Amino acid sequence: MTEEINLPNNANKEEIYKALLPQVKALLSGEEDLVANMANMSAVLKEAFGFFWVGFYIIKKGELVLGPFQGPVACTRIQKGKGVCGQAWETGETQVVPDVNAFPGHIACSASSQSEIVVPVSKGNEIIAVLDIDSDQLDAFDAMDQKYLEVMVGWF
Repeated sequence: MTEEINLPNNANKEEIYKALLPQVKALLSGEEDLVANMANMSAVLKEAFGFFWVGFYIIKKGELVLGPFQGPVACTRIQKGKGVCGQAWETGETQVVPDVNAFPGHIACSASSQSEIVVPVSKGNEIIAVLDIDSDQLDAFDAMDQKYLEVMVGWF
């Protein structure tokens, strides 16, 4: 596959996700390096949707450690159960937060972040990382984002 993503013109969010699925799957297939795949997925999602911040936190020695990302400088380490990322890790469930300022214990890596979605990444039955996406708009994420992002992280 070429390292170029083709997006439909004037498409809605679901049409973009549907166009991305086969392209992302092809981009990741055959590549076994986790960091390389996380880097490419971050770039694809940032390019396709223009999100404020897209990246991964990888579980290392009992904490989430910043991995590949696209966007401004980020928090480096997050404890289990802390903030939206730590909650996703602790519960093993995707967290969709329409207003991060209303989320108890939110970790503000950037004051520009207004809403967030965090998707756990599993290998077998073990969570190995989380995909974290922030928007500078309130209520930017919904069940549709959750559905497609969960499919994509399932390819790791």
